[in-house]
Amino acid sequence: MTDNASQNDADANPSPVNLRRILSLAVPALGVLAAEPLYVLIDTAVVGHLGALPLAGLALGGTLLTVMTSQLTFLSYGTTARAARLYGANRRDEAIAEGGQATWLAIFVGLVVFVLGEAFVYKLTFLLAGDVRLATTAALWLRIALLGAPAILITLAGNGWMRGVQDTMRPLRYVLAGNVLSAIACPLLVYPLGFGLEGSAIANVLCQYLAAMLFLRAVLAENAMMRPDWRVMRAQMVLGRDLILRSLSFQICFLSAAAVAARSSAAAVGAHQIVYQLWVLLSLVLDSLAIAAQALIGAELGAGRIERARRVAWQITGYSFALGSVLCGVFALLSNTLPRLFTGDAAVLAQIPHAWWLFVIQQPIAGIVFALDGVLLGAGDTAFLRTTTLGSALGGFLPLIWLSWWFGWGLTGIWSGLTVFLLARMVAVLWRTWSGRWAVAGA
Repeated sequence: MTDNASQNDADANPSPVNLRRILSLAVPALGVLAAEPLYVLIDTAVVGHLGALPLAGLALGGTLLTVMTSQLTFLSYGTTARAARLYGANRRDEAIAEGGQATWLAIFVGLVVFVLGEAFVYKLTFLLAGDVRLATTAALWLRIALLGAPAILITLAGNGWMRGVQDTMRPLRYVLAGNVLSAIACPLLVYPLGFGLEGSAIANVLCQYLAAMLFLRAVLAENAMMRPDWRVMRAQMVLGRDLILRSLSFQICFLSAAAVAARSSAAAVGAHQIVYQLWVLLSLVLDSLAIAAQALIGAELGAGRIERARRVAWQITGYSFALGSVLCGVFALLSNTLPRLFTGDAAVLAQIPHAWWLFVIQQPIAGIVFALDGVLLGAGDTAFLRTTTLGSALGGFLPLIWLSWWFGWGLTGIWSGLTVFLLARMVAVLWRTWSGRWAVAGA
């Protein structure tokens, strides 16, 4: 009786979450998010010295592998939402059991990705490349790298359940261990041992399996890898369906943007690539706060503290908006100097301002959108996120991208489309969060 009274008092007078607590979840999450892009940069630098064709093969094969696996991030985000609710309800063992079932699902789905990928690898690379030599080179890398597909998905599932129980330090250590191994193995396999481009793929697989083995060891130590429970895995797949469709809309939009930029001019696509990669980098920074929101919101709702969950939602949104505003100011000041670190080509530099200032003003908007995405993901409100993301893409981003191609608006049109996409999503998630319909208590 006393415990219930204390909980009701806490819910009626919700206090803010300690900023240190938020950062303790967000900062390690940022490390995990940043590890993969940093590894890709190292891999690119190593393979780049083999010549233009191996580098292009790596770029093409890596893109296809990313597209295949990024559609399955529900193993991470969906598992976080389900595990966090159970953790908040003081059912830690069940929360970790969610991780065990997500790991089984990762193994099964990973094997399917591997088999289908191997069956269609050359057709996929040729479809994207349109050149026999490039497609063959990319397929050479991808055939080996696909061996790591189950490991990639096991790592996603491991990240998911550990974030759900608010443990973000171990995932950081595990992912860094894999990336350090790869950073050492890649140059050794490519050059002294003479494997060339295949050495890069082998290093990639070693990296993925080391991280996956560490996550497997952790879930086995918790006695959570019981036999597969198809009921639980089916429920995880329901969340997965919505998140896959949401992720697919992102992929279509960004691939369309790159295609339209490429049809404008070489300078335009070069400028787009520079600004887009910076946009991805800042998205990772803001997404770290969204991951903290997922874990905290899920736990609060699992504990039945609805008012506190609402308070935490707006608190983290405020921090994320402030961070986005700071990034906006910093990159506005760097507008003349930072692009020159990436290129000295006058034509590319002349194109960058058409995208740069839209990229800059997007940051505070993105701060709000990413934080509230995290809130709604933590609440398991994936159907709403799926619908609004698809609607914003089909009604805003894609029309402006293709109108830019038709009317020759170039990067200004493309990045206006991205801005409209973010604004539409911001209106949707603000309304949803304000309505309180997402705040459903219980594990």
